[in-house]
Amino acid sequence: METAAIYHRPESEFAYLYQANDLRLRLRTKRDDVASVNCFFGDPYASTTDDLTNNSGSSHWDYQTTAMHKIASTEDFDYWEAAVQVPYKRAQYDFQIIGVDGQEVLYGDRGVFPFAVDAIGTNGNPFRLPYLHEIDRFKEPDWVRQTVWYQIFPERFANGDPTNDQVGVKPWRSDLSPNRTDYYGGDLQGVLDHLDYLQELGINGIYFCPIFKAYSNHKYDTIDYLEIDPDFGNKELFRQLVEAAHQRGIKVMLDAVFNHIGDRSVQWQDVVANGEQSRFANWFHIKRFPVTYQETDNFESAKALTFDTFAFTPHMPKLNTANPEVKQYLLDVAAYWIKEFDIDAWRLDVANEVDHAFWRSFAETCHQLKSDFYILGEVWHSSQPWLTGDQFSAVMNYAYTETLINGIVNHTLTPTRMVDGLNYQRTLYQRQVNEVMLNTLDSHDTARLLTVCDHDKTLMRQVLAFTFLQEGEPCIYYGDEIGLDGGNDPDCRKPMNWDESTQDHALFKFYQQLIQLRLDHADLLTQGEFTWNLVDDAQQLVIFTRAQGGRQLTATFNLDAQPHSMSVSGRTQLCQNFDKGILGPKGFVITMK
Repeated sequence: METAAIYHRPESEFAYLYQANDLRLRLRTKRDDVASVNCFFGDPYASTTDDLTNNSGSSHWDYQTTAMHKIASTEDFDYWEAAVQVPYKRAQYDFQIIGVDGQEVLYGDRGVFPFAVDAIGTNGNPFRLPYLHEIDRFKEPDWVRQTVWYQIFPERFANGDPTNDQVGVKPWRSDLSPNRTDYYGGDLQGVLDHLDYLQELGINGIYFCPIFKAYSNHKYDTIDYLEIDPDFGNKELFRQLVEAAHQRGIKVMLDAVFNHIGDRSVQWQDVVANGEQSRFANWFHIKRFPVTYQETDNFESAKALTFDTFAFTPHMPKLNTANPEVKQYLLDVAAYWIKEFDIDAWRLDVANEVDHAFWRSFAETCHQLKSDFYILGEVWHSSQPWLTGDQFSAVMNYAYTETLINGIVNHTLTPTRMVDGLNYQRTLYQRQVNEVMLNTLDSHDTARLLTVCDHDKTLMRQVLAFTFLQEGEPCIYYGDEIGLDGGNDPDCRKPMNWDESTQDHALFKFYQQLIQLRLDHADLLTQGEFTWNLVDDAQQLVIFTRAQGGRQLTATFNLDAQPHSMSVSGRTQLCQNFDKGILGPKGFVITMK
């Protein structure tokens, strides 16, 4: 047995409260190295005698035993889990690990020792959870698990009010690629006018890219966080939009950039004008005065910056969120849009570059106003530091969906490597975190899914079906549902196609079916047990089940270029390229029983 691979850490994704009095314990071992694992657990003060010295290591500890089950495997490791109840909200525990070679060890807080029954719970070896405070339990907003998101880039969704258009807006053409500085006149009235369309599609959450006053068309260079950009409308219109969405059962998530502010903001302009004497001089990370930079051929990049920015963009100076004045200003912004407009969620741009102390205060501010408020961070990499319950509810699950795309679309990963990668991402976080992750296959920052699939809509539908069956919530980028394409930014920001004669109505219907399937079985698909039944590299087949409370959904995907004979059971919920027991290339079949 490779004992060096054995790992556990209390008060982490390896030991946490899933629900009240539902303690989840995980253990990591080398892949295919361990035959079984038993967990010995109990209250640290429970004794078979009146002697309570077991707290410091008595052999009289009164413990229970539960077998752990393997929940996931990655390229290098197996992960085991047990769910236990601890009535006094205290726990100590250690593990009996039996290798495939027959070796037995006892693993606890002090390390790995040869297994002996008399050693269980002794010598201070057990791991300890001194008291499981309900306030420390990660509490995901329950409504998020019932949500399918729809991302809207406001300037490109619909032009509902031409009177607020900028001079020189371009004709609304979805078949032409935009430039970075183009304007088309999209606004909030356009979204309000098409809420019936979104309701017909079936989504129940809108994720807006920034709508605050800013200089650019994308609005990530904020001028004023407390004003709606006049290109989009005004506060009264936004209030109407939120109320109309809520009447339809649609939640509203706003996008905010608190890492940096726009260089047209009052604060930065004061620094430019007054230098070190500016009242806002300490609002930013300034290396020396005056604030200067050297322009390049790229508007988005500069050299010799005397101040910190987002990337090397001189027009986005980085805010000093550790400054109490800056911190309070931004917290007031967060509270304002919740109190005044009843928004349901914040999506936080460049969230990984802001200090953790600020995000803890941010989360407290939001949750004091709405206990079930959803906080979504833009983090493209492993995100454990933000997902311990005191900062974000979830992150944009790019690492997960990129693995999925590489396996199903690009075929740069074998089915085994794809599943290993998906499992690895799932084991990084507590179970309730995975349940509210945002799973997006494309966005304003990436090429559109149809383009990624080389305009193969059969392949596109296959990867969509796979995504909608995962734990986290799916997010649709506006226009994907009617066949809008586009490469990387800015091509992915084409105006929405409202010409019904050129929309793909069959694709729209598929999205409707997929969304309905997701919402009909939301609890099963977010909280149900996940089992990989078959991952076959030779035949390029992947089969998995989601099970909960006697219900079981089984999904079979053919990633091969050849058809395969398949025997399925249960009621077919949705399928593609499946007929008379033959599952064709890019095919899938989803059944329920």
